[in-house]
Amino acid sequence: MSVAQHTAAELVHNIFDLQRALRGVTAAGTKYSDLGPAHTGVLFFIGDGGPMRASALAARLGIGASALSRQLADLEQHGFVVRTPDPLDGRACLLSLSQEGEKYLAETYERRAETLREILTDWTESEAEAASSSVQHLTAALRSAAGHPAAAAQCLPQGVATPLPTTAHRTGNDGRHLDPASETTKEEH
Repeated sequence: MSVAQHTAAELVHNIFDLQRALRGVTAAGTKYSDLGPAHTGVLFFIGDGGPMRASALAARLGIGASALSRQLADLEQHGFVVRTPDPLDGRACLLSLSQEGEKYLAETYERRAETLREILTDWTESEAEAASSSVQHLTAALRSAAGHPAAAAQCLPQGVATPLPTTAHRTGNDGRHLDPASETTKEEH
């Protein structure tokens, strides 16, 4: 094992801190839409994976069918997601992005990239590239540990949270609390 326990614990804390910071920046940008980051994550996975069944999408997102059902209903109401019959099984449907969904997703990422660019005005290009590389490397390691099918090839764009394969159910929300009496199970979207 090449990483010390205290270093791993600090990294877990920093990951959760980063997620909270991203949510704060993302929440500030929701003035443009009534859809939140979880909806954007659903759109990303549909757009990234091509037409897919809701069950496959829920598995990739690490959420339950009922949570996904509510998000899909919102996205369909906005005209961002369409369902088509699955040619392999007429009882099932495939989800894909509509043109409006593709446009919304592209505009959202453009806005978020511009916001991050403004936040990082005192960073150099090489610092931003190094941070991006570290995040990609960490994401690939986490996906590989979780058995994600595209572990090494994909990395989520800025602002899209993904379930972390940590021991958060034993350690609390920041990964540092080991008191079994304070166990929590919270979906992080």
